[in-house]
Parts: sequence; C-alpha cells; structure tokens
Amino acid sequence: MKTSSAYIIPADFPDPDIIRVNDTYYMVSTTMHFMPGCVILRSHNLTDWEHAAYVYDELEQTPGQTLSDNKGVYGKGMWAACLRYHNNKFYISFVANDTHKTYLFTSDKIEGPWKRSEIQGFYHDMSLLFDDDGRVFCVSGNKDIWLTEFKEDLSGPKEGGIHKIIVQDDAEKIILGYEGSHFYKINGKYYIFFIHMPKGKMRTQACFYSDKIEGPYKGGDVLCSDLCGWNSGTAQGGIVQTPDGSWFSVVFQDHGALGRIPVLVPVDFSKDFPVFGKDGKAPEKVAVTDLKPGYEYAPLYSDDFTNPVWQWNHIPDKSLIEITKNTYSIKTGKLCINPVQAQNTLTQRTFTEHCTGEVFLDASNINDGDVAGLCALEGEYSFIGITKKSGKLYLIKAEHKIPYSPWTMSVFDDTQPEIKEEKEIQTPRLFLKAVFSLEHQKEQVQFFYSLADDSSKNQNTKSASTAEALLIPSANPFTPFGTPAPLRYTLDQFVGVRFALFYYSTIKTGGKVIFRDFKMRIGEQNYIY
Repeated sequence: MKTSSAYIIPADFPDPDIIRVNDTYYMVSTTMHFMPGCVILRSHNLTDWEHAAYVYDELEQTPGQTLSDNKGVYGKGMWAACLRYHNNKFYISFVANDTHKTYLFTSDKIEGPWKRSEIQGFYHDMSLLFDDDGRVFCVSGNKDIWLTEFKEDLSGPKEGGIHKIIVQDDAEKIILGYEGSHFYKINGKYYIFFIHMPKGKMRTQACFYSDKIEGPYKGGDVLCSDLCGWNSGTAQGGIVQTPDGSWFSVVFQDHGALGRIPVLVPVDFSKDFPVFGKDGKAPEKVAVTDLKPGYEYAPLYSDDFTNPVWQWNHIPDKSLIEITKNTYSIKTGKLCINPVQAQNTLTQRTFTEHCTGEVFLDASNINDGDVAGLCALEGEYSFIGITKKSGKLYLIKAEHKIPYSPWTMSVFDDTQPEIKEEKEIQTPRLFLKAVFSLEHQKEQVQFFYSLADDSSKNQNTKSASTAEALLIPSANPFTPFGTPAPLRYTLDQFVGVRFALFYYSTIKTGGKVIFRDFKMRIGEQNYIY
C-alpha cells in the first residue's frame, strides 16, 4: 500500500473524470481556452500522475479561439469532459460554451490519433453510459437533469428514445444547482453523481440512484467537507474501481488563485447508497495500491518549452513563432493593448502553493509601443516586462484589477494595464522572475529582475552560454521590483494563475522578442535572491 496526500496534484486540473484500463488509470480535465486542449493524465496508483495526451491541437478556427478579435473565449471553450472506454475504444465527449456544440472524440489508443465528430444538440456537463443491452445514454444539465438516449453511433438523440428530466433541484434553496454529472451502472443499479451548492453550504457532492435507467431516482448529499482549512468543499468528479474492488472518487477543491485542484476520496459501496470519505469528511491522507511499483512519472511542470505541460493561451499563429527546447521567439502580427489580448502567449500552470519561474528575455528588436514580459496570468493579472517609448527602454510592473463579482463569467478585458512601477534601463536583455505564494488568504506574486550586463562575460564561463553565465548569482543578483501583487481566483477566465510569456504591439507590428532558458522551482517557501 502507498499512503499519500489527498491532494494528488497541487495544480489547476478541474472537472476530473476517471477510468481504469487494466493497470492504468486515465483522467481527463477541463482546459477551456488553452491550446492544445482537453488534457489526459495517466497513473498507476491514483496519486502520482503524468501527462498522457491532448485530445486536440485546436478546436475551431473562430475569431474568438484564435484571439484575432482581441476578445478571446475566456471562461468558455471546452468544459467538463466525459471519458469512457467501451469495446476497446476510448470516448471523450464535451461541449464548448463559445461554439455551442457538443464534440465527440474517439481513439483506439489514449495517445491518439483522436477522430473528431459532433453530437447533435447541446448537453451541459454531459456524462455517457454504455448500457449492457447495447443502448447508449447521456445525463446532462444544470438544476434540471436530463436523461437522453443516443443513437448507437452517438451522432445525436435516438428518435423515439428516452428524453426526460430525472432529477430536479429546488431553485429557492440553492446557489448552484445540480450539475457536473457522472453516470454509472454498478451492481445492476444506476448512479449519477453531481456537484451543487445549497444555500448556507460549501460545494457539495450529491448522488442519486435507481433500479431502472428511466428512474425514479432518489438520493441527496453524500459529502459536504472542507479539506485543510480552505473553507471550500470537495466535490464534482468521477469514480473508479481498483482491481482489488475498492472505490475512489477524484473530485476537486477550490484552492484560491492556485485553481481547482484534484482530491482523492475513498468511496464505500458496501450498501446501495455510497459513502464518501471517512466519518463524513474528506481525509487528508489516503492509502492506495500501486499497480506498477517503481514506475517513474514525468513531472507536470517543465523548463523545456517543447514539453506538453506548456499551452498557448488560445490557438497560436505558428507563422509568428519559433520554439525549441530552450528558446521561444515571437513576432507580433496584430495590434492590441494588454496581455490578455496578446497572441501566441505561452503558459504553464503554477504548481504547489510555493513556486518560482525565471526567464531570460532579449527584446533587442522591439518597436515603440511594444510590451513583453513574464505575467502572472488570470482574470486579475500582473506582470513584469519591458517596453519602448520614444526610442527609450523601460522596465515596468503592471497590474489589472476587476470589480468583485462572484459569478461574473466570460467577460473580456479591453482596458490597458495599470503601470505600478517604471524604470528606464539601458539594455534590452534582462532576466525576469516571478515568485508565487499561494497559501490561503496569502495569495500574491513578487517580481524580480536582473539586467544583462556585458561585463558579466568576464566571468570564468567560457564553456557556458551567455544566458547561463548571466544566471550566476554573484554576477547578476535579482532585485525586487515593486511590491507584491495580490492574486485571486475570478470567473472571467475561470482558471488558476499561470506563468505566461507574452509579447504584444500597440503601435506597429513586426517586432520580435526571444525568451530563453526558463527555469522553474516548486515547493520552496524561502528563496535567496
């Protein structure tokens, strides 16, 4: 047995659905506007995970998904995918809230290639069930939960098939109605798991079950539990059975600016109605059986720009970028006014409550009005970067705030960032660093910089690259720039804060910057600058 923290991945992987195929668990998670999208993770013990695949490189070449409209599809894109394995084939289905379509992807292998099609209709937070008699069903919806029978090829609803409301929530008693459906047949009974939020409670896991597919369904709450003092419920996710017959659920917990992070919760199916957690609580530690002891997992963070943990903010224009393991070069091809509108922004999740990222930036070829830098990207972003005005270079730190509204979603930002600090500099080559502290109610980022001084070449570093030489602390110590910028999770982008390398033009396109030698550290609370 292996004992692990219930926080199986300390990063933003929301809306998990999970299956097991032989000795391997697969989990899919929401990626919204990021490309490539619909990430699938792999594990052999339910607690250690690595990247397995993306389902698509890009979804739709719309003005929003390409960011050519300077609005994007923030808070939209793909949500809450369903992952199934049936007759030796993988199935993934989900809706995109900007295209208003329901997508189906199938593959013989988890790594792909994935064949894309569409399901007629729109099925919010859908979950598929392949029944024993060959029929296929979907549950979906919010507050009113619908059961829909699909055609055998899943192209749409079956003519004359079941289509009815099977569960309803009371609108007068809730903040968030039943949604996030997960549909199963276990020991001859039909189970549907939901997330919802009754008034006066945190996010709650609910379950309804029936002896018959069409109902009637009965049930209620199965888990209303905080974890580790975050005052935030653990809910919404799939369940999976281990080879020894044990059951677990992978749900998520809102974890502030870090995002919605996966939590492993044991489930007891000894009676008809499942029991989540222990003594009504989500435990902080879980014990699992390792199906592949000694397996080495690739980290879910990386310094390598070609590693799949990096995603573009929207569909990239590949004619404007060049990428290698150590370098990321960008040209500008449109005008915009802030990082949220910037094309070809390369991002990576923050990982753990304490993490830091450093990068070397060469802005030798920027134009007046250009801005490039390292951003803490979410709805309320902040960044450190370089700009040019009237031929002079300036180091800047900027922030963007939005009015507080707990349920405002899918808005776009058409304002310029507020410059908090500005300093004229003489070199276009510099190192930037972001240090994140994402503890409960202490969520902030502190930025640092180090100017690239040619005198550093006098160091004894003939065998190293210029960038590597400049990283020697004695040659280029980092200096704090401005005060820490507060961070908080907002629903306009609906994602945890990310490292983001960005570049945009406000006056004239065609400039170019080069990011090089990104370095990331995690889990450290005390840094030496």
